[in-house]
Amino acid sequence: MNKVILVGRLTRDPEMRALASGKSVTTFAMTTNEYAGNGHATAEHHAVVVWDRLAEICAQYLGRGQQVAVEGRLQTRQWDDDRGRRHSKTEVVASAVEMLSGRAKGAMHEAVAIAPDLPAGATS
Repeated sequence: MNKVILVGRLTRDPEMRALASGKSVTTFAMTTNEYAGNGHATAEHHAVVVWDRLAEICAQYLGRGQQVAVEGRLQTRQWDDDRGRRHSKTEVVASAVEMLSGRAKGAMHEAVAIAPDLPAGATS
């Protein structure tokens, strides 16, 4: 099973773009912290990709510093750059996003769940 659930804060504002196919895609980065018993924290950084209507909602309502819960799956992409070097990037492809802190781009201060209208078992 490929499933991930993260709770953390956005490290930058989401960036949305429309593809030639008409689909919307939004990306953002978030950080999660793991606290050790000695009072030290270890930060992990995650790239998140959101598609379609959920992408539009995330771009509209999320912002840097906001705390969110993200549920999705891991996906690794590979590509070659102009010099022929191989690169890879592991991302979380989100199927649901929940705002846990107030809206960064407005004055809403209650938790709001954001999930796409997909039938059970469907993928975006």
